Amino acid sequence: MSHTPSNAAREGGVFDTIAAIATGQVLSAIGIVRISGPDALPILDRVFAPLGGAPMSRRADRQLVLGRLAASDGAVLDICLATVSRGPNSYTGEDTAELQCHGSPVVLRAALDSLFAAGARQAKAGEFTRRAFLNGRMDLTQAEAVIDLIDAETPRVAQIAAGQLDGAIRRRTDGIYDALTGICSHYHAVIDYPDEDIEPFALAGYAAVLEDAQTRLERLLATFQRGSVLKNGVPCAILGRPNAGKSSLLNAILGYDRAIVTDIPGTTRDTIEEKAVLGGTLLRLLDTAGLRETDDPVEREGVSRARGAAASAGLVLAVLDGSSPLTEEDEAVLAAARSAPAHILVQSKADLPSAWTMEGAVPVSARTGAGLEDLGRAVAALFPEDASVPVGETLTNPRQADAVARALDYIRAARQAMEAGITPDAVLTEVEGALSALGELNGRTVREDITNGIFSRFCVGK
Repeated sequence: MSHTPSNAAREGGVFDTIAAIATGQVLSAIGIVRISGPDALPILDRVFAPLGGAPMSRRADRQLVLGRLAASDGAVLDICLATVSRGPNSYTGEDTAELQCHGSPVVLRAALDSLFAAGARQAKAGEFTRRAFLNGRMDLTQAEAVIDLIDAETPRVAQIAAGQLDGAIRRRTDGIYDALTGICSHYHAVIDYPDEDIEPFALAGYAAVLEDAQTRLERLLATFQRGSVLKNGVPCAILGRPNAGKSSLLNAILGYDRAIVTDIPGTTRDTIEEKAVLGGTLLRLLDTAGLRETDDPVEREGVSRARGAAASAGLVLAVLDGSSPLTEEDEAVLAAARSAPAHILVQSKADLPSAWTMEGAVPVSARTGAGLEDLGRAVAALFPEDASVPVGETLTNPRQADAVARALDYIRAARQAMEAGITPDAVLTEVEGALSALGELNGRTVREDITNGIFSRFCVGK
């Protein structure tokens, strides 16, 4: 796969040499400074001298070499390692180099200043990966997978992003794209070259191709709901009457004291939001004010927000105090929970004698941690894995899902036109629309504003 940089991209300096700190501005054992562009190796030679042997521009690719890193005035900044990778077999497709320095932010900044003095410029956010895309080293789904891998909050999301980075989505859609291209190519060849010995175009002969494309796109689009849940998390409201144990449950799930817990009813006045992984699912937990009638205007506002959180949640954890009899307030909690898309009944304070039983309730003790694993299993059962979908073949962002949905709409329209007996040129218009949408998915045909939006999410140095 290859891409040609646009005129705007050329004018923006795609072919100059860029540099950036790739490991962030935090104290660490090792810090990496990355260089890419036509002058990457000469610039490296100006700032880095191996302790023995030839300069880096004469070294083999991907060989770590120990040497002195110098400032523009010749002062030694660090004794560190350097490596080079020549294009096109590098991350960006250009000549690249990396300096592996000691991880002081001061040293890394000085190394970067030395590279700037030697002829490089500061890389923009996402510019290394953008060059990889423009030079055909990856498609758009792989580029998006880079930032998704960096931002991954659960092991499963990291696995999906790694699979996408390995080209899983591209492999899933390339066959569809090529099959549709074959239909259009055959049709136009017959029209443009009527005197050539080309097999006559029979639209009916491609019915199975369009049906297969529709089936495969439907399966791919069906992964988006699960992919969105995995990546973004499930809004999960913790609901209950005052002192039912909501904040204690939040703290137990998080593993630290995030919410204030007292014996005084109504301690929680506002919603508290935190993220946690439970049952392999990322939950956006909302601890809410206890549901009850109150004359306190602040607490009343908290109760109103609690009800609003429950109404918009994808999951409600209905917390009922297992050590005391159920009340009308508990019944109100259950009613609110049952109106949510999914809910789990949590019988709190399981370390105390139980005052009631209810089918399906998960006993949990926030004090001892007993029952948290059972709660995790209950969450996992509500958001199960689809073992039939290979790792990486899951859509995880709305841009990808929108492109696939539009391609699917065009394929359905093409099949309907074919079944209605409409002329081949009208059917081919729909097929070409599907090709355009799939091109946007992978970046074969894509607008500049789309790529700008994608790479604006990246950090500098990636």
